[in-house]
Amino acid sequence: MATLGDNKDNVVVSNLKLERMLSMKGGKGEASYVNNSQAQGQHARSMLHLLKETLDGVQLISSSDNDIPFVIVDLGCSCGSNTVYIIDVIVEHMRKRFDTTDQQIPEFSVFFCDLPSNDFNTLFQLLPPLANNGMEECLASNSHRSYFAAGVPGSFYRRLFPARSIDVFYSAFSLHWLSQVPDVVLDKQNVAYNKGRIYIHGANESTTKAYKKQFQSDLANFLCARSKEMKMGGSMFLVCLGRTSMDPTDQGGAGLLFGTHFQDAWDDLVQEGLITSEKRDNFNIPVYAPSIQDFKEVVEANGSFTINNLQVFRGGSPLVVNHPDDAAEVGRALAISCRSVSGVLVDAHIGEQLGDELFTRVERRASHHAKELIEKLQFFHIVASLSLV
Repeated sequence: MATLGDNKDNVVVSNLKLERMLSMKGGKGEASYVNNSQAQGQHARSMLHLLKETLDGVQLISSSDNDIPFVIVDLGCSCGSNTVYIIDVIVEHMRKRFDTTDQQIPEFSVFFCDLPSNDFNTLFQLLPPLANNGMEECLASNSHRSYFAAGVPGSFYRRLFPARSIDVFYSAFSLHWLSQVPDVVLDKQNVAYNKGRIYIHGANESTTKAYKKQFQSDLANFLCARSKEMKMGGSMFLVCLGRTSMDPTDQGGAGLLFGTHFQDAWDDLVQEGLITSEKRDNFNIPVYAPSIQDFKEVVEANGSFTINNLQVFRGGSPLVVNHPDDAAEVGRALAISCRSVSGVLVDAHIGEQLGDELFTRVERRASHHAKELIEKLQFFHIVASLSLV
């Protein structure tokens, strides 16, 4: 359950409400995800060789079934150009595979999936038009897309598609987002109550165990749903934030992003009397960066998938700056990056005006530690390639 409300009351909302509210910041403003997802794009491009290895393992449709479309899904597509680029890569790679085996190239169908609050309108505006004169024109022109497209709103922790209907699932930078903040973390009477913190980085063992349990439960639900939806011979390529430490209280790059200057900025609001300590304590970022073992345990327990590849991949910094020596630019980059992924939750909890105050303090604090952020803020990712047993 997540907790929202004004400064006087704490209103506990259902998991469904969180699902309908959680999203990257929409629109095309300065703090929007569209304008602050360059780092994710760079990280995704650095993994293309691993994605293509996964695609090489996909079973091609036999020539007798060429009327059946080849179906691709991006789970957690968000609203930026990264998903469009990746889908183009997948379609082109599979088209070449069909072509080199002298099979008729099928039509491609793509589903962009995210929570209902995702800014699908902005995403669809980024899609080039579908050519009217058939697939050959699509493939010959960079100004047209070579696939049919549709949006699917809903949580990927549940079923979204008919059984045995999907050839390729792709999901990047999404599975570390939990379906909910664990109830015990918000329960004052529980030893796992995350008092004084808005994230689990540096929290007590009971709190981190609750987050790990929630992550593994969510991932189990995700795998269960995909095991029913994926076609035999299909493949799944998954990327989420990960950590190299076996200690879950050390959340690595996610810990530096949410557990240091962002945390301190919340403390500033409390000390300045702008919010109560209870208001701060009732806000927790629903993110868990798993270890490779955390991830592997769930896949093996599920039993539906063969692990073709599972590794920790160094993605790099989430900060994109033109002048790394400019402390003000680094501070602003961290604040905007943080707001693009958490701003919707923050504004829902304390309002947009106090949200502005919070991220102003994040920027100021981060600028005082710019050199450290440039040197130490690095994201590691869990990368998994799975196929049905």
